[in-house]
Amino acid sequence: MRAWSALLVAAVFEIVFTLSTGQSKGFTLLVPSLITVVSAACATIFLSVALKNLDVGIGYVVWTGIGSVGTVVFGSVLFGESLTFFKGVCFAAIIGGVIGLKLTSGEPRAAEGVPDSAP
Repeated sequence: MRAWSALLVAAVFEIVFTLSTGQSKGFTLLVPSLITVVSAACATIFLSVALKNLDVGIGYVVWTGIGSVGTVVFGSVLFGESLTFFKGVCFAAIIGGVIGLKLTSGEPRAAEGVPDSAP
């Protein structure tokens, strides 16, 4: 479960990273630019923690899925970006896929961290 928590935190930082990138106006505004750099670093760190115990393919798809949907939702709420019914249906499909991957994947590599008793 720790890997999934780290992945969720990584996705939140991914959302912050993407939204602040847009607000930095091409890295011409200091505060949004700093937020972009810090959140990108945090997203990468938490993603790497999650990928210690999750398959890379599953982790990456879930990370980008949550990040994509979150960016669109928050972009719409905070910045008035368009969100149509059809876009909502498509995002619901992404969320359904993320949930399906979570329910069917488990943490397949968790046992790799247990040291062997052999010399």
